[in-house]
Amino acid sequence: MKKIKVKHRTFTVLIEQDEDGYYIASVPSLKSCYTQAKKIEDLIPRIKEVIELCLEEEEPVPTRFVGIQQVEV
Repeated sequence: MKKIKVKHRTFTVLIEQDEDGYYIASVPSLKSCYTQAKKIEDLIPRIKEVIELCLEEEEPVPTRFVGIQQVEV
C-alpha cells in the first residue's frame, strides 16, 4: 500500500462580526475564501472546509501576518 504524504499549511484567518451577529471568516491569501456562521464553534470547521476547496483551485499568495488596526475616519 502506498503512503500519501499530506502537506499541512497554516493560514491567517480574519474573523469579524456583522451587524446581525454573524461571524464572517476570510483568508486574505486565498481569493474569495470566506464563510459565515452564527457561532464561532461552527465557523472554524466551515473555514477549514472552504480553505480545502479553495486550494483545489488556486495556490495561496504568500503573505505574512503583521497586525490588525482599526482606523476611524
